[in-house]
Amino acid sequence: MRIAITGTHGSGKTKLASDFREASPSYEVLPEPYWQLVQEGVAFSARPTVEDLEEQLGYSCRQILDIATGHSVVFDRCPLDFLAYLDVVSAGQGFDWEPQGRLLGRIDRALKSLDTIIFVPLVEPDEIPGPIELPRLRIRVDRRLKAMFEQDDLGLLADGPQILELSGSRNERLDKLLDHIVATSNC
Repeated sequence: MRIAITGTHGSGKTKLASDFREASPSYEVLPEPYWQLVQEGVAFSARPTVEDLEEQLGYSCRQILDIATGHSVVFDRCPLDFLAYLDVVSAGQGFDWEPQGRLLGRIDRALKSLDTIIFVPLVEPDEIPGPIELPRLRIRVDRRLKAMFEQDDLGLLADGPQILELSGSRNERLDKLLDHIVATSNC
């Protein structure tokens, strides 16, 4: 299966990916594009910018499309994350950002190559201890992701991967993901 875990920063998606790696070592778990690009020497701004997010979006599409289908892999983030961040950040800068033409086609192909997208929404009480960086951005991106899943305003989710929203404790989310994989594998 090809799975992507999506959610705003500090939602628990990377913890879920890490927990899943321990529970299912046959799956390859790839870190989010930001960290992979940093390892390659890319320097990002202290606060998210449209340019930085566009670079991460492009990397996410390449990463997903370059790994052969049929490969058991979990991606920490997918193009939907970056679309939500781009929408929120560009609105804060006074303009609307929307993918066009070939980029929209690449995003569509990347998403359709996935079997499942796991959405990890923010929960109350927050499981992340201590202060969270950019808390207003975090809440806005979470809202935008929820709207994207509900409305599919770009038409990227029709005939695409299965969407599974996972909430609850850290252990409950992992158990739900593992149950989903077993149920899907038996189909």
